[in-house]
Amino acid sequence: QGRLVGSGGGSVQAGGSLRLSCAASGSIGSAACMGWFRQVRGKELGGVAGIDNYRRKIYGDTVKGRFTISKDNADNTMYPEMNTLKPEDTGTYYCAAVCMRYGMSPIEKSHLRYWGQGTQVTVSS
Repeated sequence: QGRLVGSGGGSVQAGGSLRLSCAASGSIGSAACMGWFRQVRGKELGGVAGIDNYRRKIYGDTVKGRFTISKDNADNTMYPEMNTLKPEDTGTYYCAAVCMRYGMSPIEKSHLRYWGQGTQVTVSS
């Protein structure tokens, strides 16, 4: 059985930074396709950033230039570094892994098979 554990959320002032992490274990420990998603109040779950099967780093338009994603293959953990945070980045962040088919975008929610629990990020103005 595969498992994803997301962590690192918290509260920060606008302009600040946070680093989330998502650890994959079990049958999905070597997952190459992983993504982060964000649930903002009143909006649908949206893709934030991810790494696809080709190791390409994919970013949503609202976070390009501010978020950087990396993955440590030694411990199967993905890290989004979130900089210059804005109040509109506030939400519950979820990590997901294993694309349904090789090469799919890791920031389309219908493409990912396994999901971790959410972690809350709050950015105050």
